[in-house]
Amino acid sequence: MSSASHDSSGPVAAKGPVFFERRELDQLLRVYGRLVASGDWRDYSLVGGADVAEFAVYARSGDAPLYRVEKRPALQSRQGQWAVIGQGGQVLKRGRDLAQVLRVFDARRFQVVD
Repeated sequence: MSSASHDSSGPVAAKGPVFFERRELDQLLRVYGRLVASGDWRDYSLVGGADVAEFAVYARSGDAPLYRVEKRPALQSRQGQWAVIGQGGQVLKRGRDLAQVLRVFDARRFQVVD
């Protein structure tokens, strides 16, 4: 009857903002560093939110992001919490393992189409 029992039957509340763990940042920054060294990327941004954390990369500061790597823990049991999203909003790769998802940026498997 109390509102507390009513609240517990609803959706599970977030435990706080979503952000990247240190080992996840290490993996992201390794890929970023490799592509900066090759001249493809020049800047990045990090954003943490209630439902999603985002690592975005840019060809030039001030441009729209070339790619976004999203972490959505709510999707872990479904299609996976990690996604790489291209400029047009298309999902390029999705999965449960960050290292596997980041392989979309491997030079031998990744090509920019003009």
